[in-house]
Amino acid sequence: MQASLLSITAVFAKIGAFTIGGGYAMIPLIERELSRRGWMKEEELPDVIALAQSAPGVLAVNVSIFTGYKLRGVKGSIAATIGAVLPSFLIILAIAMFISNFQDNPWIVKIFKGIRPVVVSLIAVPMINMARKGNKCWWQWLISAAALVGVAVLGISPIYILLTVIVGALAICCLADRHHKQKLEGR
Repeated sequence: MQASLLSITAVFAKIGAFTIGGGYAMIPLIERELSRRGWMKEEELPDVIALAQSAPGVLAVNVSIFTGYKLRGVKGSIAATIGAVLPSFLIILAIAMFISNFQDNPWIVKIFKGIRPVVVSLIAVPMINMARKGNKCWWQWLISAAALVGVAVLGISPIYILLTVIVGALAICCLADRHHKQKLEGR
């Protein structure tokens, strides 16, 4: 059964409306909504997220574009993007209209300070789940840990880490290929 444009818009509007923090905080809801409807397999999500991260723009919008396109082509991309963006746009518009009257209110300040730890956990949980699903052996965990320490502790740019891993992976592939060829020639 093909998803209707209205259902695509509604699902992504729900995702956009009920996730605080955007981006990575949306991943659990995206995963649940898409897999529940059979629109995407659970094992596809890490690949979709990797593609969404590599494209310029906001993660949630990129995921919605990819998913909408997968479901219904360009019209599906547009429907999913409108659904993902519209709730945030309306919420920000409402906040901008009313917050100037309350921005110094101690209750409002406390509410926003209280939301911060929740947003951190909403971002941490999907990252931990992705690490569990993506890291199948010890050396993958080692690379993940090294990348985490490099970015979070040492302040190394993620670009340098990605380039290092790409060069390392290419070198390993070349060495393995050379070793395989030498083994075949030796027979």
